[in-house]
Amino acid sequence: MKICGFMKTTLLDYPGHVACTVFTGGCNFRCPYCHNSELLDMDLPSEFTEEEIFMFLQRRKGVLEGVVISGGEPTLQPDLPRFIRDIKEQTGLEVKLDTNGTAPDMLRELLGEGLLDFVSMDIKSGPGGYTKAAGIRNGGILRRIEESRDLLINGDIPYEFRTTVVDGIHTEEDFRELGPFIKGGRSYFLQAYKESSTVLDLSAGFGTPKKEELLSYAELVSPYVEKVDIRGVD
Repeated sequence: MKICGFMKTTLLDYPGHVACTVFTGGCNFRCPYCHNSELLDMDLPSEFTEEEIFMFLQRRKGVLEGVVISGGEPTLQPDLPRFIRDIKEQTGLEVKLDTNGTAPDMLRELLGEGLLDFVSMDIKSGPGGYTKAAGIRNGGILRRIEESRDLLINGDIPYEFRTTVVDGIHTEEDFRELGPFIKGGRSYFLQAYKESSTVLDLSAGFGTPKKEELLSYAELVSPYVEKVDIRGVD
């Protein structure tokens, strides 16, 4: 496993759990508003060994309730199933996966083995705006995202879909399309973009949406999903 970042404690990344977050290196998207731009390069060296991670997990037994695996894009790591299997066997902790949904075969394997307890899948935009939001040219990747979406909707583990909403990227039309795209979903969150020094394209002048804007987008999606809520605004 290529582990390029590690957060020892988080109360936000795994709702309702005290967790730590492991960040893998490498991503197949180039979202211009990405906050983890330092983790995108597929050739990044590992910053932490698995031994270091497991030593920490053993020391924090009784305090931690879960491990979040984020990135980058974790499903690009071929060792991911084995790594999660080791977490389960050695610590008994729950595992949450953050993913962009572009590797349905990997997601299917993880779900089939019962290795995941929660999945957060990013839905970058409605279908028409997906390539712009993801910073890619290959619109065909939507087929793989749809396959991952369906695995979660038709599965039986807890999950959420989520979109980071960015002024300068998203429009009302994106959310008119996004609702039908995730029809039948259990839970969907719109989270407000926040500027930081690690954003991939700082020169783009992206903005943080107002609460009223998020609520109006949420209203467009709510007929299609059981639960819709917003995050990141007061």
